[in-house]
Amino acid sequence: MNDTHKLVNDLSEQVSRLVKDELRLARIELQEKGRHAGFGAGLVGAAGVTALFGGGALVAAVILLLALVLPGWLAAAIVAVVLFVVAAVLGLTGKKQVQRATPPVPRETLASVRADIDMVKEYARR
Repeated sequence: MNDTHKLVNDLSEQVSRLVKDELRLARIELQEKGRHAGFGAGLVGAAGVTALFGGGALVAAVILLLALVLPGWLAAAIVAVVLFVVAAVLGLTGKKQVQRATPPVPRETLASVRADIDMVKEYARR
């Protein structure tokens, strides 16, 4: 009876340690996904601000075109196009970062837990 009691206690301690380790792994994995989502959201925000500047430059180009009909409008239009290209690059990069973070499920941890459950089932059958 003593050996059985010791085995049950050992099993209980090992399962407890295993659950704690798996929870720690899940937390680490979710933190990593959160970092990607935050970085991606920041890039999307930067793309929006850059596009706003591009819109301002385009408005300035139209104003210069109408007011002066001089080559100054061309310079403003070129700046606007460059800003829109930068906004597009930032937006696409941000979108990729956000996609890397979704869905926020700790896949590696779930796979590890499943493997642990399978191993426990296998030992229980013996």
